[in-house]
Amino acid sequence: MAKICQICGKSKASGYQVSHSHIKSKRLWRPNIHKVKVLVEGTPRRINVCTRCLKSGRVERAL
Repeated sequence: MAKICQICGKSKASGYQVSHSHIKSKRLWRPNIHKVKVLVEGTPRRINVCTRCLKSGRVERAL
């Protein structure tokens, strides 16, 4: 499953994990993606959606 939201396009971000002694190591921040059944142009489909889009009501879930 691709870790990209098909509504807003949110994907993983990279950066550094910084320890107390300021040693830096690479890390990733992954979005919280769920495969949900939503209505797309009136037809139910399963798409990958981040939880922020679900919570804000950007998609209408098909039950």
